[in-house]
Amino acid sequence: MELIKFKIDGKIVEVEKGTTVLEAARQNNIKIPTLCYLEDMNGKKIFDQPGSCRMCVVEIKGRRNLAPSCVTKVAPDIEVITNNEKVHNARKTVLDLLLSNHPLDCLTCDKAGDCKLQDLCYEFDLKETSFVGEKTDLAIDDSNQFFIRDMNKCILCRKCVNVCRYFQGTSAINFSGRGFDTHVSAAFDYDIETSNCVSCGNCVSVCPTGALTPKTKEKYRTWEVERTKTTCTYCGVGCQMELLTKDNKVVGVEPVQGGVNNGLLCVKGKFGYEFVNHPDRLKTPLIKRNGKFEEATWDEAYKLIAEKTKEIKQKY
Repeated sequence: MELIKFKIDGKIVEVEKGTTVLEAARQNNIKIPTLCYLEDMNGKKIFDQPGSCRMCVVEIKGRRNLAPSCVTKVAPDIEVITNNEKVHNARKTVLDLLLSNHPLDCLTCDKAGDCKLQDLCYEFDLKETSFVGEKTDLAIDDSNQFFIRDMNKCILCRKCVNVCRYFQGTSAINFSGRGFDTHVSAAFDYDIETSNCVSCGNCVSVCPTGALTPKTKEKYRTWEVERTKTTCTYCGVGCQMELLTKDNKVVGVEPVQGGVNNGLLCVKGKFGYEFVNHPDRLKTPLIKRNGKFEEATWDEAYKLIAEKTKEIKQKY
């Protein structure tokens, strides 16, 4: 393994050859903000990160322009500065431009409190855009039974496109149009329901804004829910996920980074949780007595299972 030595924020470090500046910074606990960077999932690595948002720009001494750290490879003896006035102003301008074509409906947006764009605007003290002009006005696509697509809130980060292509392997969506009219769409700009989308919801999970949101029967804010890590019960893979609960009801599901699924879920795991709240759901063991099922304790149920198992072993 070939190591490369370079300087970052005044600290000399060594990283493996081929490491990007962003990866090197994270390995050394240096924070660089991102919007379009798609984390590694399921043991796979994105080798063509889009580098489209430019939130992760850094200064490399001797270079004329700021460099996007997510696609810039570390080179021997370079000196990287991840945060100074020049870098800060560039990142704030990027946010300002994104906000110029984004609805300012944070008070009623379902993503409020869990929106990366909102968090970064707060961090950079950006309350409104200084670039006033035309805004995208696209129809909301609610044709899918599990999630809503509001492309007016899309920041063109490519996360949904990449997770669908590289990790889900479906390629149901891609960019359409040019310039100001660029937007994410299914083939021929048809509704998502008419595409080859399998409704896995992984695009919803990675979306940093309110452009993709799940359809839920219960309204909730991210700070109102409790998160409980558990294992999906639908099949034997054992995907790890977090159940979002409010008022003792499951209102949503998010995949867990790590485990066998590492940030991914299927349509059942992501959206098939309504049975948990169903009034007919069995919550205690039932034992048939005198031809009728009666509620029993777990101790009684295990004792009966053990007794029946012993009877079968002795008989056969």
